[in-house]
Amino acid sequence: MPGPPWLILPTFNEAENVEAVVRAADAVLRDAAPDGHHVLVVDDSSPDGTGEMADALASELESVSVLHRTVREGLGPAYLAGFAHALERGAGYVMEMDADFSHDPADLARLLAAAQNSCDLALGSRYVPGGGVQDWGYVRRAISRGGSWYARRVLGLEVRDVTGGFKCFRAEVLHAIDLPTIRSRGYAFQVELTYRAVRAGFRVREVPIQFRDRQFGTSKMSAAIAVEAMLLVPRLRRR
Repeated sequence: MPGPPWLILPTFNEAENVEAVVRAADAVLRDAAPDGHHVLVVDDSSPDGTGEMADALASELESVSVLHRTVREGLGPAYLAGFAHALERGAGYVMEMDADFSHDPADLARLLAAAQNSCDLALGSRYVPGGGVQDWGYVRRAISRGGSWYARRVLGLEVRDVTGGFKCFRAEVLHAIDLPTIRSRGYAFQVELTYRAVRAGFRVREVPIQFRDRQFGTSKMSAAIAVEAMLLVPRLRRR
């Protein structure tokens, strides 16, 4: 039998969201995985007290734990640290989700069910029938769709939402795709994970989701992250 699902939640300055999102995700996974689950907050020394709030939740909720990192290195390294922590402790499924409610915690149940029953990587997709984006203006929608189109064309992928960061992996996928060699730090990290899973022959299923813009806190997206993605994607194909 596979081990329990672990949800990895990277945080940096998410004091306005962390308690609500952890409680919501924990409740959904408690119902979706009655044999046990874990929620791991990976905090990069947030100066706004996010890590301390997560510690308080961990002292209250048995399924919640916190991994404190002393250096802010970006989304990719935070996820890799969380993946390693979960896999070392016997995770059967490893999930990703933003900590700002851009992803609906209720959809965790559908992603987990897909990975348990029909695929190796379930990807919450904005760009398949039934999926969508709310609260974004035209420019941001165009950048997101254009980024996915660019990565798909360069890498030869059929996945529609290549840049999506709402995922559920079977543990064997992460064991197989050589995580220590991943170098992407920001936006390109999600592209690299999906590309490696497809190249390794794993089954990817896109599960439609509605993506919502954050209501509280500040987006971590920047021009430098977008440029990194554009430069890195062609190099992924050459590796």
